[in-house]
Amino acid sequence: MTVVSAVVEGEAIGRRERKKLATRAALSGAALRLSVEHGVDRVTVEQIADEADVAVRTFFNYFSNKEEAIAAGDLATTVSLVEAFTGLPADEPLLDSLREAALLVVTGDAYRDRDRVEEMRAIRRAPALLPHLLAAYAEQERALSAAVASRTGTDAEKELFPDLVAATAMAGLRVVVQRWLAAPADELDGTRLAELVEATFAQLAEGLATPPPRR
Repeated sequence: MTVVSAVVEGEAIGRRERKKLATRAALSGAALRLSVEHGVDRVTVEQIADEADVAVRTFFNYFSNKEEAIAAGDLATTVSLVEAFTGLPADEPLLDSLREAALLVVTGDAYRDRDRVEEMRAIRRAPALLPHLLAAYAEQERALSAAVASRTGTDAEKELFPDLVAATAMAGLRVVVQRWLAAPADELDGTRLAELVEATFAQLAEGLATPPPRR
């Protein structure tokens, strides 16, 4: 069970499960730090395990390879998004809640922490991580879809609505974050990121049939 599934399903996490989640987070965090320091290509599983103070065989209990461990770090942001979304009033318009949740995430500590931002920039510059990031994004969408289904009383197995909402919201957020991270380091301003989120969800609310007017 991942952190995301635990949050979405509302399961009580016991001591053993918390320890496993903490070990997974430690390994992923170590993988991210080392990849920023040395570059993804120069990091080894042995270094990651040593940094997290666990045996190499323990690493392989959680991840198949170093790329998977590095990409898993992005899931921490999703947990925040799902938690923020589920914590908002259930009678609030759905898109408003998704926008508010996204704003809570991008104005949180992760996007103000320079080290964390550098980690996000580093993993997006490594082509070898792309398949693993896509897998992480798929898990993110499933988590949000489950939360949307619970909120709206729809059946994610039978209806398209939860999956479409989750995929659209996550795609919009990814586009915004990727554009923001691609900017020069001195332009990585949190206010700008929040503005991009506002603009994205305003566009989604208006629909995509017609492009916005030229400025």
